Amino acid sequence: MQTTINVSGMTCGHCVSAVTMELSLLPSVSEVEVDLETGQVTITSETAMDQTLLATAIDEAGYELVSN
Repeated sequence: MQTTINVSGMTCGHCVSAVTMELSLLPSVSEVEVDLETGQVTITSETAMDQTLLATAIDEAGYELVSN
């Protein structure tokens, strides 16, 4: 299952790494793809992703989940 979210505040490769690491720690996540230019993040997981968990992980990385 794929979920695409928008994240604000990312400006560099370190940002991509931080977001990827935090989201990869979530249960059932198998892949995270970050498009730095657009701020879109695609998460591949075994189950549907909870928006609260996503927002918390993005916050832990130091960025903000933008409502779609």
